[in-house]
Amino acid sequence: MCFIRVSLCSSLKIRVPLRLTDYSFSHSGVVRAPETQAVLGVQNYLEMAAQKLRPVGKVTFSISSRTDSGVHAICNSAHVDIERTPDKSPFSEETLVEALNYHLQPEPISIRKAIRVRDDFHARFKAISRTYFYRVVTGCKYRSLPVFERDLCWAAAERHLDVPRIQEAAQFFVGTHDFSGFRSIHKNTPCQSPVRTLLKADITPSTSLLPNPLQNR
Repeated sequence: MCFIRVSLCSSLKIRVPLRLTDYSFSHSGVVRAPETQAVLGVQNYLEMAAQKLRPVGKVTFSISSRTDSGVHAICNSAHVDIERTPDKSPFSEETLVEALNYHLQPEPISIRKAIRVRDDFHARFKAISRTYFYRVVTGCKYRSLPVFERDLCWAAAERHLDVPRIQEAAQFFVGTHDFSGFRSIHKNTPCQSPVRTLLKADITPSTSLLPNPLQNR
């Protein structure tokens, strides 16, 4: 997603998009969970952190991608409307990032960037695409994975995957399809349409996120 800086009026209430990253295994998912629930969502912690900044009124975050528990965010986006009391100037982008990150501790959530925008911007409804990565490790059991890789990939016992054939099969998903069979729906589902367009599906051999410290020794 691309954010564009524009000229704005000097209102005390500002709309700010945020780029954030999170490690989601300790959360129920991205969206807000009931406060009575033992495991809360990323949105709960964002809003609790924002309320500690003593804004005017209750703060609500709108998040672009509503993923489940176990789906980590390399770069998710959200926006928030936040207003300070009349005796204080509006938050600068840098101050807001630093203050939110301070109050988000010790949760594995980090605000990477904030940019002030026009009031008609919406992180979810203005998003034009989303990208997801799925990592598979071959020839290795889960218990044998490096500790820094655990919960960041799926360990497949097979030593070899036929990447060209998987790539060929993945192309059947590309295009516009009805994904009704992949979701549950009820009256509170925000988006009723199951029709989505998949722009690209790539299967690419890769290496670990971290280099092997014993390599070339």
